[in-house]
Amino acid sequence: MTAAAPQKDAHKDELNALLEGRPIVLVGMMGAGKTTVGRRLAARLGRHFVDSDEEVERAAGMSIEDIFAAHGEADFRQGEVRVIARLLKDKDLVLGTGGGAFMNGETRTLVKECAVSVWMRADFELLFQRVQRRSNRPLLKTANPRQTLMDLIDRRYPTYAQADVTVVSTDVPQDQVASDVIDALLAHLREPQ
Repeated sequence: MTAAAPQKDAHKDELNALLEGRPIVLVGMMGAGKTTVGRRLAARLGRHFVDSDEEVERAAGMSIEDIFAAHGEADFRQGEVRVIARLLKDKDLVLGTGGGAFMNGETRTLVKECAVSVWMRADFELLFQRVQRRSNRPLLKTANPRQTLMDLIDRRYPTYAQADVTVVSTDVPQDQVASDVIDALLAHLREPQ
């Protein structure tokens, strides 16, 4: 056994005790690493990970891209609120949310009441590099996806800043970002409320 293993267990136990079963909700832009980091975080904390976009797709029986095309963004957001409200009742959860989820006031209130939120903040160039790899981003299907992403950042970052904790997602191994999330959550939850 390495010397690092007991420390991880101690952090896991302490963090889970401080969370008292409350979910950890990861918020931020598409490409910030919410799903990748969320899976690693859940594994390290003995929690389970759920991606809210995947749950919305499962509930609707179609892809997000198809939901946007058939019903529009407003209907998608209504379904997203219902799905997230249901998921937040689950104890010991790490929830990765879609980029627009935290922008909804109802969702933000639910998260504040039931969970601890972590903003996965990433700079524009890293986000753009990551989102270019996938073609299933309905909000970026524009004539100028680069400008669209900049505009989304300008609109969303002030709201994301309302999350309980902010962690910078950089181009490092995602296990390191998961460690940063654990450290930031511990620091936040150890503070007298």
